[in-house]
Amino acid sequence: MPNRIDAPGTAEAAWRAWPGLRLTPVADSASWTSAVVVAAHPDDEILGAGGTIALLARAGARLRLVTVTDGEASHPGTEDPAELAGRRIAESAAALKILGADSVEVVRLRLPDTGVADREDDLAGMLGRLCAGFDVCLAPWEDDAHADHEAAGRAARRATGHVLRYPVWMWHWAVPGDERVPWDRCRQIPLPPDIAAGKHAAIQAFTSQLTARGPSGAPMLAADTVAHFTRSQEVFFW
Repeated sequence: MPNRIDAPGTAEAAWRAWPGLRLTPVADSASWTSAVVVAAHPDDEILGAGGTIALLARAGARLRLVTVTDGEASHPGTEDPAELAGRRIAESAAALKILGADSVEVVRLRLPDTGVADREDDLAGMLGRLCAGFDVCLAPWEDDAHADHEAAGRAARRATGHVLRYPVWMWHWAVPGDERVPWDRCRQIPLPPDIAAGKHAAIQAFTSQLTARGPSGAPMLAADTVAHFTRSQEVFFW
């Protein structure tokens, strides 16, 4: 069965035209004084929750970023994994600075990229400790069609009862009103124009993912994919 990520994607224009997104209930993020953000790879945290990170940083919330892998396997066979890992870590740091969130505590677990599912039990234990005492955990959605995202999301749910999950690849493979998506468990966090603009700028820090590489000559994050993350809202599932 082909991976849903490899299927033709849904245009961002279709999502923006769908009233379901605009009518999604708003999460009470103003009540959060602390948050842990879990990312399967460096860039997931900015794509899925960058605007929320910026809002919480502006409000003075205590923030911790847990990056499960260093993203060293995003270009297999074309780049040295160690060099790519270092580059992606630097890109994440640059993106956080653009968001005004460079004081975020960063914890890098360095589990193997593409191998998170094999370490899911270990990850759940680590997240249980790392999320203790925080108001909320923001983690990848566990039906995102990327094995690392899904394993990280499952581990986060096992680790804490205060978790909201952000989709990344869902915007590509799903369609508005898709029955495979639990829209009744969906919440949005609206982003003021300056926060949305800052998030857009932060995404540009990930040049390793935005630049055409490898045999296909295509970037990991094509322009139509990035468009899904430049809205005036971010969406989470509880």
